[in-house]
Amino acid sequence: MPGRVSGRSGRASTAAPSRKSSTQTLKSRASASARSSALPVEIPDEGAASSLRTQICGIFAEAQRNTATQRKLIINLRKIQEACCYEPTNPKKNQKQEDFEESDFNEELGRCAIRVLAVKKSEPVGDRIVRFLGLFLKHASEKDNALVEPEDVDTTEALPETPASRLTSHILSILLPLLTVKDKTVRFRATQIIAHIVNTLDSIDDELFQLVRIGLLKRLRDKEANIRVQAVIGLGRLADGGDADDEDEDSDDEVAGGILEKLLDVLQNDPSAEVRRSLLLNLPFTPGTLPYLLERARDLDAATRRALYSRLLPALGDFRHLSLTHREKLLRWGLRDRDENVRKATARLFRERWIEDCAISHKPAEDEAPPPGQVSAPRFDALLELLERIDVVNSGVEGGIAFEAMKEFWDGRPDYVDFITFDDDFWNDLTPESAFVARTFNDYCREAEGNKLQDMVEDKMPVVTAFAFFVQKHLNVLIDDVRKVALQDQDDAEAEEDTVQQEFCVEQLLHIALTLDYTDEVGRRQMFSIMRGALALAELPEECTKLVIEVLRTVCGGNAAGEREFCDIVLEAVAEVHDTILGEDPTQEDAEESFHSARSELSDELTPTKAKKNQKGGEDEDSSEVDEEKAIREIMVNMKCLHIAQCMLQNVKCDLEENNILVTMLNNLVVPAVRSNEAPIRERGLLCLGLCCLLSKVCIGNGYNLASENMTLFLHCFTKGHDTLQIIAVQILTDTLITHPSLLAPPPATQDASTDEPSPINPLLKPLTKTFLRALASPSPSLPLTACLAVAKLLLLGLLPPASSTEILKALTIAYFNPETAENPALRQALTYFLPVFCHSRLSNAALMSQIAVSVIGKLVVMRDEAEEEEEEMVGWTVVAGMIAEWTDGRKVVGGELCIKDPGERKDGAEEPHVILATEVLERALGAGCNKDERKPLLTLLSKLHIPSTNSPDSKYQAVSQEAFQTLHSLVAEAVETKLALDATSRNALAKLDAALLKRIGESDKVVASTEAEVEPTEIVNEDEETMMLGEAQAEGTVMPLGGSEEDDDDLTMRQGITREATGVDDSVVDRLLDSEL
Repeated sequence: MPGRVSGRSGRASTAAPSRKSSTQTLKSRASASARSSALPVEIPDEGAASSLRTQICGIFAEAQRNTATQRKLIINLRKIQEACCYEPTNPKKNQKQEDFEESDFNEELGRCAIRVLAVKKSEPVGDRIVRFLGLFLKHASEKDNALVEPEDVDTTEALPETPASRLTSHILSILLPLLTVKDKTVRFRATQIIAHIVNTLDSIDDELFQLVRIGLLKRLRDKEANIRVQAVIGLGRLADGGDADDEDEDSDDEVAGGILEKLLDVLQNDPSAEVRRSLLLNLPFTPGTLPYLLERARDLDAATRRALYSRLLPALGDFRHLSLTHREKLLRWGLRDRDENVRKATARLFRERWIEDCAISHKPAEDEAPPPGQVSAPRFDALLELLERIDVVNSGVEGGIAFEAMKEFWDGRPDYVDFITFDDDFWNDLTPESAFVARTFNDYCREAEGNKLQDMVEDKMPVVTAFAFFVQKHLNVLIDDVRKVALQDQDDAEAEEDTVQQEFCVEQLLHIALTLDYTDEVGRRQMFSIMRGALALAELPEECTKLVIEVLRTVCGGNAAGEREFCDIVLEAVAEVHDTILGEDPTQEDAEESFHSARSELSDELTPTKAKKNQKGGEDEDSSEVDEEKAIREIMVNMKCLHIAQCMLQNVKCDLEENNILVTMLNNLVVPAVRSNEAPIRERGLLCLGLCCLLSKVCIGNGYNLASENMTLFLHCFTKGHDTLQIIAVQILTDTLITHPSLLAPPPATQDASTDEPSPINPLLKPLTKTFLRALASPSPSLPLTACLAVAKLLLLGLLPPASSTEILKALTIAYFNPETAENPALRQALTYFLPVFCHSRLSNAALMSQIAVSVIGKLVVMRDEAEEEEEEMVGWTVVAGMIAEWTDGRKVVGGELCIKDPGERKDGAEEPHVILATEVLERALGAGCNKDERKPLLTLLSKLHIPSTNSPDSKYQAVSQEAFQTLHSLVAEAVETKLALDATSRNALAKLDAALLKRIGESDKVVASTEAEVEPTEIVNEDEETMMLGEAQAEGTVMPLGGSEEDDDDLTMRQGITREATGVDDSVVDRLLDSEL
């Protein structure tokens, strides 16, 4: 063990040589003058060296080498402590040894502990010594407590006084004042040692407990993250008993109490992921802390999320103690995490830890528990319970998390894949869990690569004929349950729950039926007959109806004849459902007979006048009830029939006009539904009409098809309809335009139209653009999201003309930065994905963003003023400018220099969007209508643009015209001359841009000159250098005469001098700016 930290001064001294140190003093690289003038450090007198110091230092020196011999060293150090603290039981005669007291041992051990404080975190010897010190204190405490006899223990004392406890108090009293020193290394080691002691010992003195708690609470706010980590490690142990009721009100620390509350606040708000992760693993498991621990599944740091699933949740115990909501959220968040390691940890937790909890509860008493690290043998009951614990009826629907969980389960548990069998008893006694097991097993095996699992599922699943009988059985049970629930006068929760479960079982069977092989004609006919009969049942739920139609479409075959047969069968089923529901309507005679029966029970005491009046009133009341019941039945009929028609239209691909069955359905069912006054019928009818428009592929009449004839209707439904109808209308408009892009084509020009007249504009463009803009500005949260997704598809496909694209893109960009859309995270997420993808997909899209950027910033300036008045927060200009500059960076467009590795595949014109944007920014900033508030973000945006000073060496031609560079340079020169920029950053950006453009224009002039020399060498051979330069300028389109005079030369020189003077840079500064990266 080293002696002491070196305290030698910088100059030569005749003093006694100091001891060598293994650590260097702070700021050892100070200048020689500082070292020579530094005051000598006063080293406290530690007394003369003794054999005790030599022994303890030797033990610590050995302990810092490795951890393998620390157990032996702890025993040796304990013997030294016992020799100092206890009287020897068998003293040897004639043995000369120094007599040391307990205080001497404590002083020497504390002296060694102090030497660790200067060791940096990167040195492993410091961690070894801290570990050694904690293990020794624990070993000494256990030995001392064993030596204390029960009768010697004072029951009034909370902690017996032992040499180990006094040593602990001595070390803590040395370290606690060092928690607030300036040196971060000392603070870190002091906090680390205290936290290690707290986690090692079972108990400490009450007074020390309060001091330790206060000291560690202060370190929770330390600016160094590694110190905060050690503080939360120590406070995690104190959290159980740290909330004392009798807090010291006169304490100088106002945060002495409420350790748990402060730790939970740190867990939620600390910026360091390492601190949050350490606290996650050190907080106690209580009902109060559990929600805070589980919400770390949404932590920003992937390692913290992985620690929750791989370390915290397995150590939490039986997962069944968690609520159903927590189980479902943990699975959904973990399996859909963006980090692959988090997904793997979640899948391992589900298929190994959770299934093990269920398997243990179903294990027979005589079976032995599996060895640690191994899983139990497969048990079907355990798998069913696991699915029940995650509520498979709700989480097993389309898009639920149960599908992903079971896919990971089958993938990681091949023993269950081999163990599962499906016999007749299994199919006859289906439960929601067992049905889901069969469906997921079938999907996993059929989607897997290789023939092994394919053959396995063929062997374990029944043949089509037998499976059809199982489907028929469970369909009959479902229909019976639905009819029983409908006939009940009062709501029976248990019966409704049974119906829901049976419906889920039928759905899983129908999903399996979609994957079966129907090459067996007997089985195909059997399934066809069952599906045909089930579709005609009016009581069949909607989701089952949808699946029945999909199975029927699969059974009929994929050719045109099968599709026509499928449509014919579905239309017949619609007619049967219509007749079935309306056939249950009571006739008018039954109603009149019922009325007479009720009237006959009236009292005979009524007078004829009163009886007549009561007869008329009763007749009106009964008539209104009958009308209401009739209206409800009509709504039910239309909704059921329209749902069947909708499912059929989603499963056909033929031309609408070529299929007479579809035309008949359109005229007799869909069109009357669209004209209905009932909102649900009108919504579903409009949806079916939109599907019909997608199938209409043959132009009729004067070049118009069904889609073009109903575009006005869809626009009218958006204008006059409610939110749901507006959403449907926007979806139909988008799908129709994508399917029939010719609807947006301009109308053909007339023969007598002159060439000077502008080309005609499609009359649909203006109302269509207005519709999308209104939808984006709607206060409803769902309608703007639908409109955003719709126009994103149209813009990415390039279906909208430039004028409409400009307006819509501007609205989307403003909505992205609008503080009001912060309450709609789904819209923000969609825009976050769309805007960079759109701009970087094509160079023309980036140029389009450049054209609208200035107007967007002007609108955002107004919105910022309004937000400040309403005390709302808005994103800063630096972020806005950075995003717009990134979106318009042509180098990041597909094919740009930042997106490809092969320079030969690079596309030209990457600088065009930023050149356009810089020109737009300067024109607006130099304009008279631009105020100071708007000019500041514009110049901030200008400073983030990338306009290179040289053309790309791989460019085959000049993508941006020379005139554009000259226009931009003139604007930059004017901005510099008029001192447009007020701050230094903007002035430097303008100067740098001016220098780059000067160099760029000069290179372009040389290129033009060389080109002219190749084309007309005789015209330039006899010219001098100045004339040649003027000729180049003339060729570039300037107004300078070719035979320029001396006045012109002086004027040119004067303009260059003014430019340099305005920019405030000389030639050397310009060269340095050009050499630097723009």
